[in-house]
Amino acid sequence: MMARFIRWLLCLFGVIILGCGAFYVITAPSPFPASHWANLGNPDIKNGQLVFWAGGCTSCHAAPGAQGDAKLVLSGGLALTSPFGTFHVPNISPDEKAGLGSWTLADFGNAMKRGVGRNGEHLYPSFPYGSYIRMSDKDINDLWAFLKTLPKSDNVAPPHELPFPFNIRLALGGWKFLYLNEQPRVVLASADEKVKRGQHLVEGPGHCGECHTPRDSLGGFVSGQWLAGAPNPEGKGQIPDITPGSKAIGSWSAGDIANYLETGFTPDYDSAGGSMAEVQQNIAHLPATDREAIAAYLKALPAK
Repeated sequence: MMARFIRWLLCLFGVIILGCGAFYVITAPSPFPASHWANLGNPDIKNGQLVFWAGGCTSCHAAPGAQGDAKLVLSGGLALTSPFGTFHVPNISPDEKAGLGSWTLADFGNAMKRGVGRNGEHLYPSFPYGSYIRMSDKDINDLWAFLKTLPKSDNVAPPHELPFPFNIRLALGGWKFLYLNEQPRVVLASADEKVKRGQHLVEGPGHCGECHTPRDSLGGFVSGQWLAGAPNPEGKGQIPDITPGSKAIGSWSAGDIANYLETGFTPDYDSAGGSMAEVQQNIAHLPATDREAIAAYLKALPAK
C-alpha cells in the first residue's frame, strides 16, 4: 500500500515538473536572433520620422506637458494608470545611461515586435507591442535611426507600481500566448491598396485599438469588438466607437475623417479634445495620402 502511494506521489511530482517545464517553454521570452536584424540596409531617416509620428511616440515618452521642440525630448516619466496598477513610461532618448543610447537595433526591434527587454525579460503590454508587431522590419530600422538623432535626457523614470500577481513578469508569457500575434485585426474582402495602407497604419504603428477596443479581464482585446469603443483606461469617460456604426463618427464621410485628422476640427466645427487632441497633432505630420488611407480603412470596417 505504501509503495503504491509513493509511486502515485512520484507520478504526480513528475506531471507537475513536466507541466511547469511545458509552461516555461511556451511562455518564455522569445526574441528574434541577432541575425534577424542584420542586413536591413541603410535606414531611411525621413521614413523613420514619419513612423515616429504615426506611432505617437511623443504622447507617452515626452515629459508630461511638453510643448514644441520639447516633445522631441523622450525623457519619459508619464504615469499610466490601469486596473493592474500604475505604469511609469521609460526614457527612450539616446542617453547612454538613462535611455536607449547603448542599445542595439536588435534590442530595440525585439522590444517593439516581441515585447522582450534588453535583458531578456518580458515587457508589459502597456507598451503596445501587441500592435507594433505588425510593423515591418524596415520601419523598425528607420525609426531606430531617427530616434538616435533626437536630444538626450538623463531623466530616470520610477519603477512600475504593480501589486501581486501583476508584478510577476513570467506570467506575461501566458498573456502573449493568448493574445500576441501578427494576424490582421479584421479581414476585409477586396481591400484596395489605400485601405490596406490604412489598415497597416491603424492596426500597426498607430495602435488605435489600444484605446478604442474593449478589453477582457486579462487585458486582451474582446473578440469581435475591434474599435467599437471602450472605457477610458485612465478611468474617466468612454473612448468612442470609431467603426461605421458609431454614433460619434459613423455619419462622417471619409473626407470628414481625413480633414479631422489633419485639422482637429469635426464636420460640426467642434475640435478634438482630451488625449485625442495629441493623437491628432501627431497624425497631422503624416502625408495627406496616409490620412486618407486611415479614413478609407475606418469606413471599410464592419459596423458595430
